[in-house]
Amino acid sequence: IALVVVHYRYSPAHVLTFSIPELTRGLAALTWPNWHNTSSWGSPQVLIFLLLLAGFAIKVPMFPFHTWLPLAHVEAPTAGSIILAGVLLKMGTYGLLRFAFPLFPAAAAALAPYLAVLAIVGIIYGALVAMVQPDLKKLVAYSSVSHLGFVVLGICALNVQGVQGAVYQMLNHGVSTGALFLIVGMLSDRRHTRLIAEFGGLKKVMPKLVAMFLLVTLASIGLPGLNGFVGEFLVLLGTFRANPRMAAFATTGVILSAVYMLWMFQRVNYGQVTNEKNAKLPDLSVREWCAIAPLAIMVVVMGVLPGLFLKPMAPSIDRTLQRISQGMSFSVDNHRPAGATLTGGPAAAGVRPVVYVRGSRPSCAGAAADRPAPAPVPSTGAALAVRSLPCAPAAR
Repeated sequence: IALVVVHYRYSPAHVLTFSIPELTRGLAALTWPNWHNTSSWGSPQVLIFLLLLAGFAIKVPMFPFHTWLPLAHVEAPTAGSIILAGVLLKMGTYGLLRFAFPLFPAAAAALAPYLAVLAIVGIIYGALVAMVQPDLKKLVAYSSVSHLGFVVLGICALNVQGVQGAVYQMLNHGVSTGALFLIVGMLSDRRHTRLIAEFGGLKKVMPKLVAMFLLVTLASIGLPGLNGFVGEFLVLLGTFRANPRMAAFATTGVILSAVYMLWMFQRVNYGQVTNEKNAKLPDLSVREWCAIAPLAIMVVVMGVLPGLFLKPMAPSIDRTLQRISQGMSFSVDNHRPAGATLTGGPAAAGVRPVVYVRGSRPSCAGAAADRPAPAPVPSTGAALAVRSLPCAPAAR
């Protein structure tokens, strides 16, 4: 509501509206003093972006605002954990992509490197803490912190591959982590405990449940051919185009996820049945098959046919990145000294494609009228939906 009032008072048209596209265009042309000066922490645009970021970062959750998530998962019933992982956590990343970045593109571009660093810290920290958890549910909860770090990292890449990977990873996380919580709930119902040390040798007792457990575990660690691989690959590809060093650090999270997930799977399902309470546990019932089978099918379909999901989301991602690029370009035009020219050619009228160069402020790479926009590449499974935009930020 405050943004609506600010837009009404300081925008050239003085329009009172709740339309997000109208607010995006109006805030880009705002006449508020120092609005476009994002080099200062006191800039109104930077301060409002930080306030929105604080709320969304807690909801994601991003490091270091993640401490509530493991406790919430442990205390919640199985259905609550599935809803929390599958739907509610995505409200934070959705808010970043739908509100914070498009409404405040110059502040987002200035702070994106810092957000990316926090995302990478969360990826590695979440994986390391998950590795030492004795409780199955806490392990999956900390794995969510790590996986959602990839989502934030893809958004901060500010290019088509990164954002597509971030959105796809939101879907992946809901399916694979929701299935993990479902399986943990099945084990907890049978044994009334979630401690890893209390299990062992379940492969001989419940082969069908362990088979589903293995499929979901491999999807969570990003095995090629399953859903987790596509999202993480696109995020890392987009991050590599923006900053190869950050991509290299983020890749360690993929390795660590394989370590803690496979080690947990080995301790729970392989070896001898050392606890007599595990010797006569029932396998999957018809009701449990009906619950886990759709998730298992989605894990495979999203890994083999990602184009079914990437192609519909491509137009909206293109428009979002174009709005961010236009807002960044407008901010650069308004904050450039008189007579200065933009990188890549003389200043010209109209919106210019913005290039994000590491270690510098956003700059433009020639007028849009000087060159035609490249034709978009279809989002197919083989191409992993690698598209091209004239306004998409590129690496140096």
